[in-house]
Amino acid sequence: MTKINVCISCDENYAKYASVVIASILYNAQDEDFLHFYVLDGDISSESKSKILSLTKIKPCEIDFIKVDETKLEIYKQINTHEYITLPTYYRLILSELLPDVDKIIYLDCDTVVNTSLKDLFETDLAENIIAGVLDARVKHKKKWKNSKYINAGMVVFDLDKIRKEDIEQKFVQFTKNNPEKIETGDQDIINYTLEGRIKILPDEWNVQVSGFASRTSFTKRPKIIHYIGYYKPWVFGSCTFFKDLYFKYLQLTPWALTEEQQKHWYDENKKASRKNFWKKRPLCFLNPKYWYAFYCSYIKQ
Repeated sequence: MTKINVCISCDENYAKYASVVIASILYNAQDEDFLHFYVLDGDISSESKSKILSLTKIKPCEIDFIKVDETKLEIYKQINTHEYITLPTYYRLILSELLPDVDKIIYLDCDTVVNTSLKDLFETDLAENIIAGVLDARVKHKKKWKNSKYINAGMVVFDLDKIRKEDIEQKFVQFTKNNPEKIETGDQDIINYTLEGRIKILPDEWNVQVSGFASRTSFTKRPKIIHYIGYYKPWVFGSCTFFKDLYFKYLQLTPWALTEEQQKHWYDENKKASRKNFWKKRPLCFLNPKYWYAFYCSYIKQ
């Protein structure tokens, strides 16, 4: 039996999406995987908690809700960044304090789905590093970020033991106080700049960041973890997000599963709206070599 610790942070608004993440992990777990989920609770309702706990029917596991004292996050409440970055995303910055008996954990955002066992990821050897993650989309797509070791914080393997021993959480606070002008993407900037030189870079397949058909950090057909970045998530009607069928596949394993009437809306009508929006926003995409490369990798390449 392999115990795998996983952390997710959400409030009531994101409880459904957190359940999709958990369902996807349990669905793809190996028989010998024993998952222990720690859900950082940003005021989740009792009803939603009961629904999340019911996911143990997919595969036996442990699910603990960890109440967060938000007074410990006063410094992070002052950060102005993207409107979809809410306070619960900063909970990970005090993980070692919230989970004093946990030495290692995988953190996942609520806009991810997992398509494989997390055993290999959890057993990643961090050596002298404190965290491990996958390069951010900006590093992959923008020349000014070339050769950067800046990771996307939607999936991070944390060595909580090292974080406690080296008082890293206090260093997060000090960076935030001293460098507010550098914080454009919330906790992701805080983590990357504070831990620069102590981050292990993992293969892209462990966090394939997707915002559109040709806007992916990897064109692999078999992403181990999909991260739906940006505003247009799979649950936004008519969004052009690639791989969103997988989101709905795992949604159907949860208590928030769509009814037959809802399926018609979210499957048939949503696909039509997505195609319409795609061609409306990118009418000349076929002139872009990247579009054809994405097409080749997605539908032709073996």
